[in-house]
Amino acid sequence: MKIAFDVDVLAKQMSINDMVHQVADWGYKYIEQSPHPRINPFYKHPLFSAECEMEYRKALKETGVEISSFIVVYRWSGPTEEQRNIAVANWKKIVEIAVNMGVQVINTELSGDPNQQEICNGMWFRSMDELLPLFEKEGIRVEIQSHPWDFCELNNETCDMVKSYRSENLKYVYSAPHGFFYDQGKGDVRSMLGYAGDDLSHVLFADTFNQVKDCRYILNPPWLNRMGKEDVAVHQHNPMGEGDVDFSGIFAKLREMDFANRTFPVGGDAISCVSIFGYPERMNIEAPRAREMIENELLGK
Repeated sequence: MKIAFDVDVLAKQMSINDMVHQVADWGYKYIEQSPHPRINPFYKHPLFSAECEMEYRKALKETGVEISSFIVVYRWSGPTEEQRNIAVANWKKIVEIAVNMGVQVINTELSGDPNQQEICNGMWFRSMDELLPLFEKEGIRVEIQSHPWDFCELNNETCDMVKSYRSENLKYVYSAPHGFFYDQGKGDVRSMLGYAGDDLSHVLFADTFNQVKDCRYILNPPWLNRMGKEDVAVHQHNPMGEGDVDFSGIFAKLREMDFANRTFPVGGDAISCVSIFGYPERMNIEAPRAREMIENELLGK
């Protein structure tokens, strides 16, 4: 199992060189490269100039850190065909970059519109039918996560979409801070992980509050807080223990599934990624603490 750090909290405030060295200083051997304005920006065409690549490769060589995976977010579920076509072109470019960098895993979202579920569902399958041969040709493991305010937010339905392809190049990401959306507020982590089963290749670790609980979040105007009436989705990526997520249940189920020893024909080892955002002033404490917790709970260190 690779234990990675999602560098979103760092990429906004430091150079690529400093970002890589900081992750190494916190004791991580792997980076999950979330959307970065110089590499893989949200929704836009990938970039990654020769200078940017040189800076990244130099920092990786100096530290011994590796990139476990890229995260990309493209509108491959539309809802317009123009958006879908742009997203497919973006996918083709990020696959080229990943292959060049020796990265075999790309973590992504469905990236659709919850108000146009039928259209987005059909467009996602259209995009996947078009792109899966490329993923297979280039040896890329693409991992799907549902996300709050997407055309599908549910764990089991998204797992079924992934499983329907029966492909070693397509697997599932369980994101702990999205979990209350995954089962509409129940937070039954053991059931959700169990449903993902053998297709679970990646877990994101961060805490959040249960959005269906009264006043866990307060929005204005007041009627936005009535479940089923709002057109917004609120969640957080807090340090573990600062929300409502059942991490004891997550770790127990992952041990039962022997997640730490999973390897896949495409992309190799399973990935556990620390995905805490919004707390740069606390990361010197929280990043090592989260890594140590995962090592202790899943590797017995």
